[in-house]
Amino acid sequence: MLEREVKLGAGPAFHLPDLAGVVEGIVVAAPETIRLETVYYDTPDLRLARWGVSLRRRAGEGWTLKLSGPPSAPGKPAAILERDELAFEGSATKPPRAALEVVRAYVRKSELIPVARLSTVRKRVRLLDEAGARVAEVVDDEVSVRDGRRVAARFREIEVEVAAGNGADGIITPLVTRLRGAGAGAPDLTPKHIRALGPRAIEPPEVSADPVPAGAAAREVIKHALAESIANLLHHDPLVRTGRDPEAVHQARVATRKLRSNLRTFGLLLDMEWVEPLRSELGWLSLSLGAVRDREVLLGRLRASAKALPANDVRSAASLLHLLEAEIDSLRNKLAEDLESQRYVELLELLVAAAHSPPTLPDADQAAAGMLPAFATAPWRRLRSAVRHLPESPADPELHRIRILAKRARYAAEAVAPVAGPDATAFARAAAKLQTVLGEHQDSVTAQAWLRAAKVSGRRAFVAGELIALERIAAANARAEWPRVWSSLDRKRLRDWMS
Repeated sequence: MLEREVKLGAGPAFHLPDLAGVVEGIVVAAPETIRLETVYYDTPDLRLARWGVSLRRRAGEGWTLKLSGPPSAPGKPAAILERDELAFEGSATKPPRAALEVVRAYVRKSELIPVARLSTVRKRVRLLDEAGARVAEVVDDEVSVRDGRRVAARFREIEVEVAAGNGADGIITPLVTRLRGAGAGAPDLTPKHIRALGPRAIEPPEVSADPVPAGAAAREVIKHALAESIANLLHHDPLVRTGRDPEAVHQARVATRKLRSNLRTFGLLLDMEWVEPLRSELGWLSLSLGAVRDREVLLGRLRASAKALPANDVRSAASLLHLLEAEIDSLRNKLAEDLESQRYVELLELLVAAAHSPPTLPDADQAAAGMLPAFATAPWRRLRSAVRHLPESPADPELHRIRILAKRARYAAEAVAPVAGPDATAFARAAAKLQTVLGEHQDSVTAQAWLRAAKVSGRRAFVAGELIALERIAAANARAEWPRVWSSLDRKRLRDWMS
């Protein structure tokens, strides 16, 4: 489930106010008091906590894993803490294997041990709809942090929790207003276990891209570029495994592709005996992620196209796409096996080490501003040369090649942008537009190929033909559009940021 809650501080004199009438049509149940004994597990260096993740066992409830939530969306109250919550069964002393698999990218070769023990006296008030279903609850928690039999610290907090999909914002806001009016403190996003663990738990994640300082050496910019993608891969890994974010596979794949591209771009400043094996392993991971992502994109595309078909063809289209859904399930199983392999764990260990200290050569100690922008010229020149050598009517694989080269030029510009400035950023945006329009073309070509290869007959074969016709129109539109987008990018080569 998706947990959505607001946490408020509370002093010793605070009392829960009467919540009747706060939200129209909501019934306030009688308050109840319960006692909770909770043990949190983490690595010795608190990797889970630093990534915004928690794994706990609560007596009588079993194991709960909470993943870090998405960034606040525009218009959503910033004080709402939103996290995916997964429940697991298991023994009382050892984290369940299924939970460990979800956070494998964080734990890797480390171990999970008890890091915090909390005893909580909870006063709970449930808010019910007219049918008696819970729509929210307000709890007043008095928490004792235990060190053996000794109480190491105490704190108190108020929580307002609403299940996603129940008009959460419309319920949370008036409840928080009532509680604040009764003397509760300001909203605080800090989870209980973070407060219990102290300053170590609020340190940056194991991998994070520190800002590039003024006058940075080239090695610092390279480290920043690598750390940014490695952090992105690690953040999305649990979401890939659980399938709880449709964009997770895409983001993980982008991270691997950026890493491979940046290792190529900065190759002259890196130890090549280290670079080539790492690029090879990233290529293996990218292929596994890409197999799933490409088919998911294809499924979404064909589902959208099927909506344009006559009503009497919709059922046949759904039957046709069921074949693709089965293919995706098989590819996801293969991806899950790859992510759980020792090979992947070893790759992650290499990447984490690279994020902290990539093996750069002595030349990388020079000032980045004076040397790195020129490193973006090689990908650009390869792209420009390839476009200039295209025939008047390029074949589909030739346009796909241009897309790949545009992506590499974009990644190179993004990597040097911290020292090259806004012109590099503008160039990267223009390259991304070219990548997008040629991606539309390639997606259409891929869709046509899949539809032609589908082993179907009768009505499903007829529907496949209809969808192919729609895809041919889409491909033709992309072919007509890409030269204009290329011209816009080509003009940006005149900027002097590469020199």
